[in-house]
Amino acid sequence: MERKVVLITGGSSGIGKSIGIYLKSKGFIVYGTTRSLAKYPNFSEFNLLELDVRNTATIEKAIATLIEKEGSVDVLVNNAGIGITGPIEETPHDEILKTFETNFHGPLHMAKAVLPYMRKQKAGLIINITSIAGYMGLPYRGIYSASKGALEIVTEALRMETKDFGVHFTNLAPGDFATNIASGRYHAPIVDNSPYKKPYANTLKIMNDHVDSGQDPIKVAEKVFEIINTKNPKVHYTVGEFLQQFSLFLKRILPDKMYEKLLLNHYKL
Repeated sequence: MERKVVLITGGSSGIGKSIGIYLKSKGFIVYGTTRSLAKYPNFSEFNLLELDVRNTATIEKAIATLIEKEGSVDVLVNNAGIGITGPIEETPHDEILKTFETNFHGPLHMAKAVLPYMRKQKAGLIINITSIAGYMGLPYRGIYSASKGALEIVTEALRMETKDFGVHFTNLAPGDFATNIASGRYHAPIVDNSPYKKPYANTLKIMNDHVDSGQDPIKVAEKVFEIINTKNPKVHYTVGEFLQQFSLFLKRILPDKMYEKLLLNHYKL
């Protein structure tokens, strides 16, 4: 059986790295991407390509290199993403745009780059790593929620547009996992004279505690493996703690204001 070639954006650390290591152990040919190869001179877990999802020239170069070496790209895992927190009123708009460039436009750039090859192969799978946060507007994380929610929705459209080409799109929404995302996310500063100072500071601590106590990202890798081995993937998948996944069920069945009250209680707002 021919081994599938998997490309994972943001593969040098966190969830992406866990996915790459796991899939390689299962016999896949794995390539990850990083914005700077120079930062990982001793990376040996799997192949790394230099690529910035916000820069189409780097995407085209990396995809060309991959096709030249392997002849195909069978699975794309759009994992690269950044976090952002803060009161929306006080968040610099250039940071909002930067978040959407990475979390929304980046996966679109990647999909556009690999789709011609997948159409030619008459086969392919694109897994967009979104977030359970993308299903709801979370306080002080609303921009992150919006960027991931937009990716969830556009994936639904892409599934229908590409259904005749043998290409499958799906979303995988993780909850909180123990990664370094908190250190890399943009934090709007806690301003002394801000009306948001106390609630934002308290919410930020709760969010960071959730990440620190999050589950092992290997669970995301296992779910990706499961999806790859599914003949007709579903539109949406989730992975994470039971209560985080259960919150999506509650959002579907509860009145909006009742669900909003649950979130306010959760974040002690």
